[in-house]
Amino acid sequence: MRKTQRFLFRKIFPLNLKPSLTRPRLFKAYSFVPFSPLAMLDPTILTIGSIVLGIAIIERVLERWGVIDLVDQFAKVMRFILPVTFYSTLIYFFATFMF
Repeated sequence: MRKTQRFLFRKIFPLNLKPSLTRPRLFKAYSFVPFSPLAMLDPTILTIGSIVLGIAIIERVLERWGVIDLVDQFAKVMRFILPVTFYSTLIYFFATFMF
C-alpha cells in the first residue's frame, strides 16, 4: 500500500494579504424585470379577450338551445377570426409593451 501524504493548506498557500490599492466604489444596482403579469391588464387586450370569450359563450348557449345551423355559421366565422385576433393582439401587446 502506498503511504498517503498530507499537506497543510497554509504551507501550500501562505496567507499573505496585500492591502487593496483602490477603494471599492459604491454604485446603484437596479433590478430590471422585463415582464410583469400586470401588463396583461391593458384595456385593449381585455376588451378583445372579453369579446372573443362572449362569442364563445353565445356559441355554447346556442348549441344548448339546439340551433345547430347558427352554431355552424359561428364556427366557420370563428375559425378565421380567432387566429387573426390572437396574433394581432400578440403583436399589439409586444409593440406597446414598455421594456
